[in-house]
Amino acid sequence: MGRLIAISNRTAADPKARAGGLAVAVWESLKETGGSWFGWSGNLVDDVPRGANVFRDEGVEFVLTDLTHEEHENYYLNYANRVIWPVFHYRLDLAHFNGEAFKTYSDVNQRIAGIVANRLQRDDTVWVHDYHFLLMGDALRHAGWEGPTGFFLHIPFPPPEMFRAIPEHHWIARAMCAYDVIGFQSSHDRANFVRYLVDQFDGEELGEDLIRVFGSTTRVAAYPIGIDPDGFRDAAQTAKADRAAERISRFLGDRHLVIGVDRMDYSKGLPQRFEAVGQLFDAHPEMDGKVSVTQIAPPSRSKVEEYQELRTQLDQLAGRINGDHGDLDWIPLRYLARSYSREELAGLFRIARVGLVTPLRDGMNLVAKEFIMAQPEEDPGVLVLSEFAGAAEQLRDALIVNPHDKFKVADAIYQALTMPLEERQARWRKLKAVVEEQDIGWWRNRFLKDLTPAD
Repeated sequence: MGRLIAISNRTAADPKARAGGLAVAVWESLKETGGSWFGWSGNLVDDVPRGANVFRDEGVEFVLTDLTHEEHENYYLNYANRVIWPVFHYRLDLAHFNGEAFKTYSDVNQRIAGIVANRLQRDDTVWVHDYHFLLMGDALRHAGWEGPTGFFLHIPFPPPEMFRAIPEHHWIARAMCAYDVIGFQSSHDRANFVRYLVDQFDGEELGEDLIRVFGSTTRVAAYPIGIDPDGFRDAAQTAKADRAAERISRFLGDRHLVIGVDRMDYSKGLPQRFEAVGQLFDAHPEMDGKVSVTQIAPPSRSKVEEYQELRTQLDQLAGRINGDHGDLDWIPLRYLARSYSREELAGLFRIARVGLVTPLRDGMNLVAKEFIMAQPEEDPGVLVLSEFAGAAEQLRDALIVNPHDKFKVADAIYQALTMPLEERQARWRKLKAVVEEQDIGWWRNRFLKDLTPAD
């Protein structure tokens, strides 16, 4: 393989963004191959930029373009986050279909494709990431690029019946099949996309994850993304992690900590989780004063109306639960709408008895894997995991729950809080083995192997 070329809406141009997630997977390959990373600079301007900001860091070339205010409004806020995001997360009721926004979404994909195509070399391999660039493969082909081009979707893919509600679904599907390899987080997501191609366009499954459609063959497979397990385990042992654990321990006393960490997003099931916490204390009054639940939920996409409404709903639920169950020296549910560093979160995970990861729908949810790696072997906590998170396909030894059922989620939290040490250790060892074996490097290598098979 020659150079790796990465394309994503946001990049790791800021060195602080290279500690986790996508950056960990892509960064090493970019450095090894002298590759390039294309994306948005984060800046907004009045007029469409004629060029891009180009610089190098640690041997990696960054090529960043500004967005106009109109592009940001229509491409990012409207089409990406008010059409694709809700529909792909099974929330058709929150979608705001907008033909003008789709045109801008398409135009941005084409504009960035033009910037990329002008800098590509013959032996490059292009790896495109996430829902902002569903049309990028097709745009690159029209710009003259014929080399290997793969796409990985970090969020779920909906059932065909739901995907077809998007007025431009035919256009999107055809454009996606311009990629040589399309990767999904779970086998369920892959099955949804393949069923759509078979039902809608008479796609033919050829075996070995290959499907023939639109006159060409595309590999469509599940590549569940992992984390850097050693890196997160080390993060949990840092001084910063120790300080975070010490700060919350002063509040906890000898109480058990139940923790959730999610962006404030309607896909995360936070209202349903809060209701389950209330049900826990309703059903088990003996837990009063013995358990403290902390939910960290930094604001996300605060300009979108649905997120402002979610914030109001969470404020009301937390107030009711604490009013009903709290006491002078005990707050049942602490709800913190702010961000914490990776090390601080690792320190909080380390001392938590229960990790709540209960999204209504998630592509993977790496918090589940980070919680596992932060746990101490001698006294590990228990992961309560939604069956609708992509991670549930791998982490079968967690307590798997339906996040819509507050009674079963409350029961699972209680089971986790009262689980004997021997069972906690046995479950944790199995989960840890999966996270370590199927880590971020395993994910990257599987995808790139399929994208650039040996001659």
